[in-house]
Amino acid sequence: MSSPPVTVKLGGTTIVEQQDVLREIVEERRTRPLVVVHGGGKRLTEWLEQLGVESRWHDGRRVTDDAALEVFLAVISGVINAELTEVLLSLGARAVGVRGIDDGMIGGPRSPGLERVISEPVADASVLRDLLAAGYLPVVAPMGLDPAGRICNVNADDAAAAVSASLGGELVLLTDTDGVRGADGERIPELTPQQAAALIDEGIIAGGMVPKVSSALRALGPGSRADRSVIADGRTQRALHRALHEGAGTGFGVA
Repeated sequence: MSSPPVTVKLGGTTIVEQQDVLREIVEERRTRPLVVVHGGGKRLTEWLEQLGVESRWHDGRRVTDDAALEVFLAVISGVINAELTEVLLSLGARAVGVRGIDDGMIGGPRSPGLERVISEPVADASVLRDLLAAGYLPVVAPMGLDPAGRICNVNADDAAAAVSASLGGELVLLTDTDGVRGADGERIPELTPQQAAALIDEGIIAGGMVPKVSSALRALGPGSRADRSVIADGRTQRALHRALHEGAGTGFGVA
């Protein structure tokens, strides 16, 4: 791959709400290798409710028992991944839907108290490199295999971080906030891992931002091939372009 790759994490909201960023993804893929990793937690919760399967949470993460896993597989891979792939194809991309279990791409030990969940996954991006080299746009459903080879749920931010660490280049976590804010309430344009860890310890980075930042930092951890990650607001105009080229959001670089 001649240009550094980029891994983009999308939420699992409706396709209508993501039309602009999907067009940007297709545009960006024309100039550099790009992988999409998508979530789907909100829609998964809706489907679980419709099917009468209880949603349970532990330390802010979804507990995924066998019943919830079956719905997870149907919704994440069978609905959301297929929808995203369909739209990207219609926009002219050579999109191909893949799952984190394909070729053993994503794996790791199960997380205590969460049943069929891997919260600290590692990835082998070999199959993604092959797809990128052949001109495809991979769309990855976030799931992985535990050491016994059983399918597990993987949070999309965690999956994207693992993919980026193996693939290299940049990670963009598109979310519903414009980045990390300091004690004064102002957006912080850039943070080193050490600075981010200090802000978490001080309680300035708190709540739902903590797992986002943790994923952004995990992508840059020991042995990683990635060199930068960004948390940016995916609801804004030109969100991906601004995150990659104009300093939008909060960027994290290797110190």
